[in-house]
Amino acid sequence: MAESDMDKLLDSFKKFAVHGDTKATGKEMNGKNWAKLCKDCKVVDGKNVTSTDVDIVFTKVKAKTSRVITYEEFQKALEELAPKRFKGQSKEEALQSIYKLIDGKEPTNVGVTKVAKTAAVDRLTDTSKYTGSHKERFDESGKGKGKGGREEIVEHTGYVGAYKNAGTYEEKTKAK
Repeated sequence: MAESDMDKLLDSFKKFAVHGDTKATGKEMNGKNWAKLCKDCKVVDGKNVTSTDVDIVFTKVKAKTSRVITYEEFQKALEELAPKRFKGQSKEEALQSIYKLIDGKEPTNVGVTKVAKTAAVDRLTDTSKYTGSHKERFDESGKGKGKGGREEIVEHTGYVGAYKNAGTYEEKTKAK
């Protein structure tokens, strides 16, 4: 196998090893990421190789007490899976074929939760649809009125709150 191919394989191993784990160094891969690598790179085909086979091989190659596999153990695992995945080929050909599947691949993010589209947020933040006391907090343009929209601001004029003729007393008394 060419040196550049091995570099690509190691590169893919590292990318999958750190996938989803902020503390990962890229030197070891856990079972979850091993299964993801096999699924993303189409090593698992559902007929010859299933996710169960992938789990069994992972358990077989890792150290007894370990929960992760090293790059060397990763290569052993691929050697185990290659003849199963590519039945008609010799061991060497099968290994080359399985390396080709993985070379240069990165973890895909298909089906990963994305940021919600804005329709719901727009509806919730559309101030024209507000009712009740919340309606008073915004002007026609949807801009907040600040403290004036939230609190009843008391005017200390001596008049009752709902009195409409505040400030007209002087005019009335002058007229007479």
